[in-house]
Amino acid sequence: MTIKSWKRRGEWLELMPGKAVTGSSDRQTAAEQWLLSELQLPEKMLRQLKTNQGIQLAGDRLRLALFASQPIDVEPRWADIDVLYEDDFCLVVHKPAGMKLHPDGSRADQAITLDHAVASYYEMNGIQANVRHVHRLDEDTTGPVLYAKNAFALTKLDEAMRRKDIGRHYVAIAGGQISTELNTIDAPIGKDRHHKQRRRVSEGGQDAVTHVEIVEVWDRATLVRLTLDTGRTHQIRVHLSYAGHPLVGDELYGGRRDSIGRQALHGETLSFGHPLTGARIEVADPWPQDFEQLAQREGKDQ
Repeated sequence: MTIKSWKRRGEWLELMPGKAVTGSSDRQTAAEQWLLSELQLPEKMLRQLKTNQGIQLAGDRLRLALFASQPIDVEPRWADIDVLYEDDFCLVVHKPAGMKLHPDGSRADQAITLDHAVASYYEMNGIQANVRHVHRLDEDTTGPVLYAKNAFALTKLDEAMRRKDIGRHYVAIAGGQISTELNTIDAPIGKDRHHKQRRRVSEGGQDAVTHVEIVEVWDRATLVRLTLDTGRTHQIRVHLSYAGHPLVGDELYGGRRDSIGRQALHGETLSFGHPLTGARIEVADPWPQDFEQLAQREGKDQ
């Protein structure tokens, strides 16, 4: 997909499909074929646009109603958030430690989540869109979270997740001195039947592969960068604990207690293909202060 020229005009996306459409004797049919082949528009979405008169041809322009107003379907509740990237299709925001990604649906849980904060951001900026995160982060893990701002973007980004084409790169501080020979952990992960919140390496679990890069080895800890071939719940935490090096602060998986007060894990970069143009976008999220301070403490203890 190589869509190079486009404009947003209110609720409409305006494209220039070229002679494949404008030179056809049946421009409507040619436009639909172009949308399926070049834009890779899902057939279901094409049918919905046709039903709602959401496709227009005007001269050499093809217009799609991709930005029709949608209700903000999560309660807007303000919290200060850092926007790392934004355009008409995508939003990437930093998720701080101690904030859940989305409400759990229970009346007892009144904490502001990242979804609540994004809903508030939409409301304050006049963005009429459903709140839809594309992937997840644990409550105490920091890093970038990608949101889709319309149904087309959500469909394309969900497909990219299934193809494992959304890159998530993490940095962590693990306990002990990790050998440079540890570069891949390939061990299936399943539920721990003895502990509701915990996962464990289990022969009957789902395939899970974590790649490990040793960055710096200190006396009591190791700075590592990690990438995942799979996205199992608590995957990095489980795998490093299984390898004998639980994350600093991750008491659930045997990590030593530290003033960081959480697992020392941060999403450092997020990369994805833009849902419209296909251009590769990479978003960096600087280390949070508590992680930076932990790294400095461990380095000084040499």
